[in-house]
Amino acid sequence: MRIPTMPRALRRPAALIAALSLVLALGACKGPTPEEQDQALDQAKQAADAAATPDQEVATTPPPVGTCDASQVEGLVGQPYSEELAEQARQDAGAAQVRMLKPNQPITMEFLGERLNIEVDDKNLVSGVRCG
Repeated sequence: MRIPTMPRALRRPAALIAALSLVLALGACKGPTPEEQDQALDQAKQAADAAATPDQEVATTPPPVGTCDASQVEGLVGQPYSEELAEQARQDAGAAQVRMLKPNQPITMEFLGERLNIEVDDKNLVSGVRCG
């Protein structure tokens, strides 16, 4: 049994239509014009230059120095934590505030120069002191 095929006369126009469709599709995929490329490069360069040079109007403010001096209470490391110990440490360090930090406790990361942080371990023993 013979399968009917397309006559030769119809094959050529079909191939021509397919080729023209391909050419049109590829023509639609053209890149940006050189002017558009230059404009994009200029904008990228301006943005890079702006990011590289700091704005003189915006002055960066260093963190406050504060009055806390943790070196005055480093001897507390290894001692059991208590509220009385914390208050005495705050006074000795010259801090305005004190906070206890437990292991894996979520904490805020702002720097307060007049705050004493007392770090304790799982056994409630002081493991470190620092200001901030």
